[in-house]
Amino acid sequence: MTWGNRSLLMEFEFLAYPSHPELRVLSFVGVSLVYTLIISGNVLIVVAIQTEARLHTPMYYFLGSLSGIEICYTAVVVPHILANILRPEKTITLLGCATQMIFFIGLGSADCFLLAAMAYDRYVAICHPLQYPLTMTLTLCVRLVMASVVIGLFLSTQLVAFIFSLPFCRARSIEHFFCDVPPVMRLVCANSHVHEQSVLVAATLAIAMPFFLIATSYTFIVAAVLKIHSTAGRHRAFSTCSSHLSVVLLQYGCCAFMYLRPNSSYYPKQDQFISLVYTLGTPLLNPLIYTLRNSEMKGTLGRVLTRNCLSQNN
Repeated sequence: MTWGNRSLLMEFEFLAYPSHPELRVLSFVGVSLVYTLIISGNVLIVVAIQTEARLHTPMYYFLGSLSGIEICYTAVVVPHILANILRPEKTITLLGCATQMIFFIGLGSADCFLLAAMAYDRYVAICHPLQYPLTMTLTLCVRLVMASVVIGLFLSTQLVAFIFSLPFCRARSIEHFFCDVPPVMRLVCANSHVHEQSVLVAATLAIAMPFFLIATSYTFIVAAVLKIHSTAGRHRAFSTCSSHLSVVLLQYGCCAFMYLRPNSSYYPKQDQFISLVYTLGTPLLNPLIYTLRNSEMKGTLGRVLTRNCLSQNN
């Protein structure tokens, strides 16, 4: 089997993993702990939204979908990272690398588009409250979530097919923990300027376009909130958006830094740290941000955990 003139079994080697046994053990324990917290936190949110009838609203449907996507998003790379920490040979085949990149970039892009859908939900709720039940129907919510995933995976498939159609250099060492666009693009032996522009266009569609939609939604939201005369009313309106804004700034800050820049500004050590932030940090912080800032979610999670404890004791 070949892809172009290359074997699908051709291997890349990852160079970012620690070599000392003590560091490998610490890394494995640390990543395992964070991954357990990510899965637990996001699963709890999904279960809470499913079991609590009061949370069967568009805002919480989007939140549950975001948690579901982030469970899949981390599952694409974190188990592979944990396996590589323990293995003496940290390698991946060309086909495995391409597959990992498709789902990692695709689900990350789906996150961005879903955050744009959540911003639209807040725009309708605050700027057109009387039309909200008629506009934000379950059908529309499902379509927006499905569109986010399909568009994200479509864009990532096109991008990855383009990258892996390029000629790679003889050196097949990736200075990273997994197959991401910037470190893999460093292995390409071709006219880098043209290819960088193509990658930037794809990144702009997946990152800048939904961010523009979010910024537009919040421009209208701020204008509407400023017209509210009551201080309590303004605070209530802004409080429904604060969690979403915090997640948007965290997600888009990391993504823009990694993908909306030329390949010449790639620094392996710095980028490895940033990639860990949006691979482990963002999925870990999102459940915390949404629960700590939302009294309804905190109350529901408390009841879910209490019911589980009581059922285990019985």
